[in-house]
Amino acid sequence: MEIDLRQFHQVFFEESLEGLDTMEQELLNLEEDSDKENINTIFRAAHSIKGGSATFNFKEVSDFTHVLETLLDEMREGARPVTKEVVDLLLRSVDCLRGMLNRIQDGDSAGNEHTELIDMFNRLLGGESNSSAGGETIANLGNQEQEGREKNSDEMLWKIQFVPQSYILETGNEPLRMFRELKAFGALKVHADLSQVPEFEELNPESCHISWNLELDSEIDKESVMEVFEWVEDDCELTISQISVADSRQSLNKEKFSHADQSEQSSIELSTDIEIEENLEETSTSSLQPTAVAVDTTMVTTEKTKSFVADKKAASTASIRVGIDKVDTLIDLVGELVITQSMLSELGDNFSMSKINQLVSGLSELEQNTRELQESVMRIRMLPIGFVFNRLPRMVRDLSTQLGKKIHLEIKGESTELDKTVMEQIGDPLTHLVRNALDHGIELPEERVDSGKSAEGTLTLNAFHQGGNIVIEVSDDGKGIDPEIIYKKAVDKGLITDGVEMPPEQILSLIMEPGFSTAEVVSDVSGRGVGMDVVKRNINNLGGSVDIESEPGKGTVFTIRLPLTLAILDGQLIRVASEVFVLPLVSIIESVPYSTTDISRIAGDMPVYKLHNDYIPILNLVDEFEIKQPMASVDEGLLAIVEGENRKIALRIDELLGQQQVVIKSLETHYKSLQGVSGATILGDGRVSLILDIVGLSKRASERATRNRNRVA
Repeated sequence: MEIDLRQFHQVFFEESLEGLDTMEQELLNLEEDSDKENINTIFRAAHSIKGGSATFNFKEVSDFTHVLETLLDEMREGARPVTKEVVDLLLRSVDCLRGMLNRIQDGDSAGNEHTELIDMFNRLLGGESNSSAGGETIANLGNQEQEGREKNSDEMLWKIQFVPQSYILETGNEPLRMFRELKAFGALKVHADLSQVPEFEELNPESCHISWNLELDSEIDKESVMEVFEWVEDDCELTISQISVADSRQSLNKEKFSHADQSEQSSIELSTDIEIEENLEETSTSSLQPTAVAVDTTMVTTEKTKSFVADKKAASTASIRVGIDKVDTLIDLVGELVITQSMLSELGDNFSMSKINQLVSGLSELEQNTRELQESVMRIRMLPIGFVFNRLPRMVRDLSTQLGKKIHLEIKGESTELDKTVMEQIGDPLTHLVRNALDHGIELPEERVDSGKSAEGTLTLNAFHQGGNIVIEVSDDGKGIDPEIIYKKAVDKGLITDGVEMPPEQILSLIMEPGFSTAEVVSDVSGRGVGMDVVKRNINNLGGSVDIESEPGKGTVFTIRLPLTLAILDGQLIRVASEVFVLPLVSIIESVPYSTTDISRIAGDMPVYKLHNDYIPILNLVDEFEIKQPMASVDEGLLAIVEGENRKIALRIDELLGQQQVVIKSLETHYKSLQGVSGATILGDGRVSLILDIVGLSKRASERATRNRNRVA
């Protein structure tokens, strides 16, 4: 039976990339604490990647990881100390492996950037004389030494008896793959025992009836041999012993001589005593079953797998890892839903008015079950923000070294969960904020000491839930941001007019305008006037906001507020004439009765509402969306005061309706993008309602006022 191994590649890539993240995190921890358990964790991750890559015949990855594993083994045994140079080399290797895996995943070759690192490993491991071999791996050097060892008749070899359980093929494990890994250690001979194979009529093609006797000529230790079989050690009988080469040859010759006069069945057994090299070269990888990739038994991987085409790159798949407790909860809720549906179905078969109370009770249960089911499904997409935070320590380490600064990174709230879609898009904004804090915020050690601070600066990442949002704080104890410098720079760039009074928070927000930078020296870290505007735009696209608080000489705090999910919104329904719109509940400040006595007009004939000594522009949604039916009354109705990006606007509406959670549908996907509209939803009566974007509406108000002023001028 032929199996296309590419359908298992995605799981391997996901597991391997997660393993590299683990290696990187533990290597960073290793600099602070040379704990042996950290080294063991790094070694296990590297070994899993090596085994998986060998399984799928990604030879460059497996060879390079084998070299990496050799160094880690020395560190694990205490034969090599943990130094900054060694950690730097291992971190470079992690980056190299990540690049190799990404290229292979995209259908390209692994590349050759790893050859330089292999030379460095060989020199570090005492192989300077072999460093000119053009990137030969330690495994290849071992094969060259093997040729010389064959002349030594007193050399020992490994004798392995491998008797798998009949169901081993059903678990996805292919013995030939294990033999291929053994062959990487030295010359290997395989003898298959067919004595337990049943007659053809009784043969089950999915069961394994063969056992094997193997002879491996290699100097590796027993632990390395056992590691090859570690994934199947509970599914087989395994005997490993060591004998001399001379004894093995005498035994083999005697065995062949005694078999010469045996039955035809014995001849069949003898014919399988062949060199594994021939078998492996003639066997197509597409006809092999994969070795199962080790997975966490407490987790469940849900995967949407697309079809694969032989002459094209494998299609990418989207997957998330879900705790088994969440899946169990979902199954329980589906069971409750089935019971409720069965009860309502029975009522419908023979309904009468005497059963109206049962019907109401059943519908109430249905509503509750549906709501709980919705919440459980949404929780499946929720992942700890630690997946994003854990990418940053490496960057902080590298950049602090590059900038000559001492920085301690403190991470809090890494277990706080948010939607996977939000998490995927928050990575770049966080990276920009952290780089900005490292370059602009935290001072050089001598500057900090002169100002009475410790030489080491502190950068803190914190995440927590607040209401229906997740709040992410990026704070530092650096020199802070001086509003006067920001103000002067904004005047020089023409962003504001000199003399205009602005509150400090609005002045600080100017640093997030496109092209704004206060860096005196352009570097490859920051100072090109790009980055902060990207932060603002990306966060706005997620329906969030970013605020800045800073005190000169004390530090700066960037606060990001994001919705927990992009699929569900807590909304306030409003009626404008005959139309119903949805306002995000978190954007609403208050609602006040509309009164002409509180209304003023400024240049450009823009109506404004005075609220607490602040003048707020008024938007009439009838005019903005060209609703043909007029509002109920000119002098009646409400003003809904809403806020986005620290800007307040007042929306003229007829009526506040109920609050409810709405499912967001992309308007851009089904129609086109509209300024002031973030999406649409379907109401309970089947009507489509637009979800208003406060930031977009605020921009529309500003543009309308500008057009009116220009027309008057």
